[in-house]
Amino acid sequence: MPKTNARGFVLKEDGSYDLSAPPPFSLQDLKAAIPAHCWRKSVARSMFHVFLDLAVVAGMSYLAHTYATWWSWPLYWVAQGTMFWAIFVLGHDCGHGSFSDNRQFNDAMGHLLHSFILVPYHGWRLSHKKHHGNHGHIDNDESWHPLTQTQYEELGWMARLGRSTFPASLLSYPFYLIWGSPGRSHSHYHPHSDLFNKHQRSMVVTSDICLAIMYSLLAYGMYAIGGGAIAKLYWAPWLVYIVWLDTVTYLHHHGVQKHADKMPWYRGSEWSYLRGGLTTLDHDYGVFNKIHHDIGTHVAHHLFPQIPHYHLQEATEAIKPILGPYYREPAPSPGLLPLHLFTMLKRSFSTDKYVPDAGDVVFYSNPAEAAKQKAQ
Repeated sequence: MPKTNARGFVLKEDGSYDLSAPPPFSLQDLKAAIPAHCWRKSVARSMFHVFLDLAVVAGMSYLAHTYATWWSWPLYWVAQGTMFWAIFVLGHDCGHGSFSDNRQFNDAMGHLLHSFILVPYHGWRLSHKKHHGNHGHIDNDESWHPLTQTQYEELGWMARLGRSTFPASLLSYPFYLIWGSPGRSHSHYHPHSDLFNKHQRSMVVTSDICLAIMYSLLAYGMYAIGGGAIAKLYWAPWLVYIVWLDTVTYLHHHGVQKHADKMPWYRGSEWSYLRGGLTTLDHDYGVFNKIHHDIGTHVAHHLFPQIPHYHLQEATEAIKPILGPYYREPAPSPGLLPLHLFTMLKRSFSTDKYVPDAGDVVFYSNPAEAAKQKAQ
């Protein structure tokens, strides 16, 4: 029998917590601790965030097009790209059904928001649902899943650059939508992709049509005000948004404060929905926390994606006493800008290259670490 403390948390030989072991609480224990109002969705509140974000986007676009000079364009690109990312998060809520209780309304708003930033709403929604249903599972997870050592060693240089090299991997999302990722080769645009069953194919086509409309609007914009203007007003911020998306979604499942505190990944009977969800991390994004709708409050979201984003912080505080050491308290932002996350991001990309080919509870490793262990 493993050694445990008074609350039933499994301890290692050195007395520290073994957070790869099954927790002494259930998903139902956590759910019961969350206040009832945290589950309620407000259409008015959700739409307020939509109108506010779209108003900010429109206002910045107008000001940039009318008054911007050479030195202010980069400021606009960063600010507008951040707002594009905020719009993605609202569409993400639509995909989870946490935007409202009406599925048709969620899908309509999801298409509006995600098509604006060139995301195939249903294609993304269905693969993201698979990610949440299999989080922390090496073989079945969909998003930023670990490569096995064999898969990593077989990668070509371009795939390795795009999948596990900082900072190139922070531009990988468009390629992921087209081709998937190593070991998960499928398109989010093709209705006959193995991501989708026959009943979902018409949904994927609907999203593709919405994207075609958005591309047509961009083409018309190029005709009306010029390709250079559209490049500065839309495409440059869009690239900033892609960096935001890849950074934040990567850090959801990587980026522990200390390299020794590696996150476990599971196979076979060791995996469960609860244990997989506990491998996610919260991060403090400083001034951006509210701008991007508390997407950094991710543990509660991964376990209970039906909770609206504006209740996630309260839900997190409610379950933290039960989670105990399974909740890794995020390092506070040193100021308005979360510069501390740069160190975590760079270190993780350097050290978290692959997991072993075998084993039901495994951790990230890398060639240098493997060589060191082999020499011992």
